[in-house]
Amino acid sequence: MLLALLLAAAQALTPPPQTTPAAPIATRAATTPTTATRWPTREADFVARDFAFRSGERMAALKLHYTTLGNPHRNAGGEIDNAVMVLHGTGGTGKQFLQPQFADRLYGPGQPLDITRFFVILPDNIGHGGSSKPSDGLRMAFPKYDYDDMVAAQHRLLTEGLGIKRMRLIMGTSMGCMHAFVWGETYPTFARALMPLGCEVVPIAGLNRMWRQLAIDAITSDPAWMAGKYTTAPAQGIRGAASLLFVAGGAPLWIQTNYPTRDAAAAYARERVAASVKGIDANDLIYQLDSSRNYDPWPRLESITAPTVWINSADDFINPRGFTYPDGAVKRMKDATFRLIAETPETRGHGTHTWAKFWEDDLAALLKRTE
Repeated sequence: MLLALLLAAAQALTPPPQTTPAAPIATRAATTPTTATRWPTREADFVARDFAFRSGERMAALKLHYTTLGNPHRNAGGEIDNAVMVLHGTGGTGKQFLQPQFADRLYGPGQPLDITRFFVILPDNIGHGGSSKPSDGLRMAFPKYDYDDMVAAQHRLLTEGLGIKRMRLIMGTSMGCMHAFVWGETYPTFARALMPLGCEVVPIAGLNRMWRQLAIDAITSDPAWMAGKYTTAPAQGIRGAASLLFVAGGAPLWIQTNYPTRDAAAAYARERVAASVKGIDANDLIYQLDSSRNYDPWPRLESITAPTVWINSADDFINPRGFTYPDGAVKRMKDATFRLIAETPETRGHGTHTWAKFWEDDLAALLKRTE
């Protein structure tokens, strides 16, 4: 989960609870879990044979690692009818959804994704975690995957690997949020409900593309990078990229409240960046950041027919308040609502999507009305 915080700043998670906050908040200890529950999980690998990428490249064997909780239930027709897939953000893994701010609010008895009722699937997407990625050996010769490839691989995992014909729910955070929209357009009837958290429905451009490009440039301009064939990690480039990821994932009010002095703020930022660089492979990160390059669900929003609850947060640097895209988008989808979570000292910027307390009621309502 350290990488997720690290990259969290960027997209996957927000920083974990502090152990020595500069300015403790009286309610913080009561609302933020500090010890993760030991959830009963299973892990496995699915291998997609002769996988064709949209670039025209192919892999004879593409591995997808995944984690599951709960058990599949079969209806009278013998089909699995309780499967839920949760998709992680850039730089994350499926296991990030075992963190207490997510799992302890959703997987327990009577909670929205109670694992005695639901079969929860947490894949590591292409280029991430235990799945096939550049750092396995191909480096910059790894196929230039994009979001469509990632969703196609998820589809093969679910259908070929797990024998699922229809999902109860597909939800995702950040990059996973965008994947949910790709799912809705590419496989309109495959999921009974969609819950995208923390993204937009337009191409990655403007400030969002800028910070990504600058992070990539920080790595590729480091002489140690050697076009991806480095023998020693390009440390300065990785540090520059990690610094941008930290800023992009920041939550202004939360950080100001918890780090109100210059020294405390500087120490926290340095600590987080120093921790994050240990988990970053330069080639993997370049691929992860650039895989969004041709994402654009806007022209085909009318094809999304599954009931959809889409949630962003007002203090999100990456998907900020003020964009008019959500209002226009939900009018073009058959059954969609959008909610913007108000900024408070408790919200976590882009990482609000991973703190279930802010939107668990929306999830419960979506599941109830799509039973």
